[in-house]
Amino acid sequence: MSWFKNKKKEENASPEEAHPINSDPSDNDEETHAEDMQPDVPDEDMPESSADTEKGVFKRLRKGLSKTREILTTDIDELFVGNRKLDDDLLEEIEERLITSDIGVQITMDIMEKISKQSAKITNADQLKAALKAEIVSLLKTQPPLPEDTAKPHVIMVAGVNGVGKTTTIGKLAAKFGAEGKKVLIAAADTFRAAAIEQVVIWADRAGADIVRHQDNADPAAVAYDSIEAAIARGRDIVIVDTAGRLHTKVNLMEELKKIRRAISKNISDAPHETLLVLDATTGQNALSQAKMFNDALGVTGIALTKLDGTARGGIVISICSTLDIPLKYIGVGEQIDDLQEFDPVQFADAIF
Repeated sequence: MSWFKNKKKEENASPEEAHPINSDPSDNDEETHAEDMQPDVPDEDMPESSADTEKGVFKRLRKGLSKTREILTTDIDELFVGNRKLDDDLLEEIEERLITSDIGVQITMDIMEKISKQSAKITNADQLKAALKAEIVSLLKTQPPLPEDTAKPHVIMVAGVNGVGKTTTIGKLAAKFGAEGKKVLIAAADTFRAAAIEQVVIWADRAGADIVRHQDNADPAAVAYDSIEAAIARGRDIVIVDTAGRLHTKVNLMEELKKIRRAISKNISDAPHETLLVLDATTGQNALSQAKMFNDALGVTGIALTKLDGTARGGIVISICSTLDIPLKYIGVGEQIDDLQEFDPVQFADAIF
């Protein structure tokens, strides 16, 4: 079996070696990314006046994860035909499917080792999928919800590399909170791109959120500071602070984020209450190295994983939950404004099997 023969060899290879990080900023230019450059969604795509049913939410999640599900379940059905037994050859083929979905080599080996111990009891594809699902759910740790803040506003700082969809995520979050009856203010602290300010203004308008903006090239920390003051004066419930996309390897840009954090805390000592890191699912294992470096610099409290609908690498969700001690809070499974969903481990596992 390959996961036994290769285990010692594979576990010494880091995810970063398998997927080198592209350090060329031009290849990650957020200005040219489709998700960030198309905020002008139709009015009918705004959240409905009544909350979607759980069935409707799951249907969108399942649709968004169709590419990952095709890699995993279709192949399992095709492999497990006739009276074929769950032998080493079949387990090795399944192992390849899991790695292809970007679960990660070591995590895949751990899963397959556990499945192999159950092989005598597994006689068909449905039983195999149920066993895989159970193992995956056990890796998708649930995180306790943050305590309700008695003080207002609740401040969320949003960060990430270029092109991951921060602006889109902020707009969807603002709409989500607005639909819950919360009053939202967005701080347009990505001041170095005129297009970024224009995009976030459009999203704020559609989500019914206030916005604080300065002129182009203004100090982002000053924007953040003024936004907190405005939110306090206006009695807003939530402040979402947008920041410029930056490569996680650029020390000076990471230092700028720390400066923004300090500006936020001048008016509210324990703010920001959340530091949300936006990651792009299509980057696969590279997302892990990004998260580690942002976490070291800022102390990330949650992750929003975008573009799961555009990739067969949905296994990265499992890798993130198993490898990082950071809650996965939101997943993006479509382009509509209500396609940013709170992450639910059981629903996720149901959707890919």
